[in-house]
Amino acid sequence: MSQPINANRLFLASCFALITTAFSFSIRAGILTQLGTELNLDTVQLGHINQMWFLGFPISMILGGVFYSAIGPKLIMQIALVAHAIGILMTIYAVDYNTLLISTLLIGLGNGCTEAACNPMIADSYSGLDFNSKLNRFHMWFPGGIVLGSLISKFMTDGGFAWQTQVWVIIIPTVIYAYLFAGQAFPKPRIVENTTLDNFKAMLNPLYLFMAACMALTAISEFGPQQWVGPILAKAGASPMLILALVTGLMAVGRYFAGPLIKQLNTVGVLLGSAVFGVIGIYMMSTMDGSMLYVAAVFYALGICYFWPNMLGFVGETMPQTGALGLSILGGIGMFSSSMFQPIIGGWIQENKTVALSQGLAGDAADLAAGQATLSNMLIFPAILIVAFIGLYFLGKKVNHSAA
Repeated sequence: MSQPINANRLFLASCFALITTAFSFSIRAGILTQLGTELNLDTVQLGHINQMWFLGFPISMILGGVFYSAIGPKLIMQIALVAHAIGILMTIYAVDYNTLLISTLLIGLGNGCTEAACNPMIADSYSGLDFNSKLNRFHMWFPGGIVLGSLISKFMTDGGFAWQTQVWVIIIPTVIYAYLFAGQAFPKPRIVENTTLDNFKAMLNPLYLFMAACMALTAISEFGPQQWVGPILAKAGASPMLILALVTGLMAVGRYFAGPLIKQLNTVGVLLGSAVFGVIGIYMMSTMDGSMLYVAAVFYALGICYFWPNMLGFVGETMPQTGALGLSILGGIGMFSSSMFQPIIGGWIQENKTVALSQGLAGDAADLAAGQATLSNMLIFPAILIVAFIGLYFLGKKVNHSAA
């Protein structure tokens, strides 16, 4: 007799796996300045280290999507556990730039496996429930975990703890998800008529390719300012890690209650509204300082809150023939885009700092000007999305009208 599937335990384990991903994001953001100082790394090198996290993510996410139907979620999560454990320990004992590159890549690979395994596994475990709402509930724990990680990093940094001690914290949710998954029966991948080749053919749909391009922009709109919040806002008169905690806390709440909003506005309407608020939020952060940055952070959070799960949800709803592979590729494109922009953002900070110094600014004033100018550079991403989602909205109305 086969072991029954405990869907709730699998969901809880998946959430802790995503919290591990979130801790690896937020705590690394919190220690970025310490890493630069103690290991004598410039912002471009820090950008390449960040790049490895975002690069490992799509590699394993896409491969996991390709092989999900063949090997199932259990083996993919076992690979995630090994990659997380080795990557975290290598980071803790890293002594130079190259070690950090390798260890961060491993953590990224573990994070991508988590995404590749848990999204379709949750869908298979909870068949009959609204797919989009469940995705929002699961993905709530990425910003939720970032809130916890940001606050932990801030208090440990303020308390004088070494950056290595902060990285040890990432082990905690890793051990918890390993325990929760241990000995559990996993749902078998749904038997579908579509093969991997069919999925690939479905992904050649112009609408899918359009959404893939949009995913690249939504991801960097979300992860660019957040990952660099420390170096960018360090001299802006507000706590960067509290801003990160505020942004991601609002994101977690917004995603938890996303269902009614999606039904009211539909997915495309939510995405368009997100792009508008994203532009407003980033613009405000690039022009304000002090306590007003917390107000700007609220607008920014409302902007990026619904991007990731609803990009996946739109494809899952309108192009189900792309399968788990289509979702994995879409998420992988988002993370690959974020990876490619990390050293570019680091370069922007350096260039803008040089410009500020040439204008006679010095010290904190130069750092503040460089950070604000870098945020201004990032405005282009959600601005393009406003145009793209307006087009998608009217295309949808035209298609619905024709169908009627």
